[in-house]
Amino acid sequence: MSESGVSETGPEADPEAETAGRGACARLVKRYDPDRFLLAIAAPASARPALFALYAFNAEVAKTREVVSEAMLGDIRLQWWREAIEECYAGRARRHEVVRPLAQAIEAHAPDRALFDALIDARARDLDDAPIESVEAFQAYAEATSGGLIRLAAQILGAEETPDGAEAARHVGIAYALTGQIRALPYSLPHRRTLLPREPLRAAGADEQVMYRAKPDPKIAAGVGALLEQAEAHLTAARSLRDRVPDAATPAFLAARLATAYVKQLRRVGGDPFDGRLERRPPTRILSLMWGAKTGRW
Repeated sequence: MSESGVSETGPEADPEAETAGRGACARLVKRYDPDRFLLAIAAPASARPALFALYAFNAEVAKTREVVSEAMLGDIRLQWWREAIEECYAGRARRHEVVRPLAQAIEAHAPDRALFDALIDARARDLDDAPIESVEAFQAYAEATSGGLIRLAAQILGAEETPDGAEAARHVGIAYALTGQIRALPYSLPHRRTLLPREPLRAAGADEQVMYRAKPDPKIAAGVGALLEQAEAHLTAARSLRDRVPDAATPAFLAARLATAYVKQLRRVGGDPFDGRLERRPPTRILSLMWGAKTGRW
């Protein structure tokens, strides 16, 4: 174990196991990010090892806040990943069960390194307990994290990126991040933190006092309703560009179907993030992803 808290040992990459969704990266993604496990499975078999490596990298970076005891250690962990990415692009790879297959994916597909750097930099925001105040600040965070990951996945899938494709990824990423942060409220609010923008919540009467009680409240539900409207608007904007996104990118953009399913589920419970029915992910999401992958309709 290095001082970053990241293990630098692990088994060699096994492309066949990753293709079947049973390799080291696939297992990590299935445990920490089951939605993106499904997105990888929905992709052509030949792309799965690279996608599992990408999504495993994202899972490792995203869980930084949860695995460190103080912000300084989180900064060290993120710096470890910055250096690991730099080495991958330089043709070297650390002995790590995620870094090695990620280096292979980078060598084979040459995704935009700037997207990796922006994603890691944005994750430093997770270490800050100060709230995100404005919608614009949240959108910038979601664009670099969730949106950037969609763009990287599309590039790994062999889709040539266009300005319209990047804009569509931005919209889907913001919508997916919004629904994810809303669903996480029962777990984040007891720790007095959430990355959701405060302005729409306060406008609905859900100030810090209301939010940090971490209990069902009509004001929280009203604020969630306003945020769901934003998510729906971003999904509509993304889909207006769908015809200008290469078909090869479809498995990456299927995150839009997941976000849509979560919006509908939250609407059915009146926007109450504490409703116990939300503990089960929408049961139709797997069939929806299969249909989207088959038809190209994300």
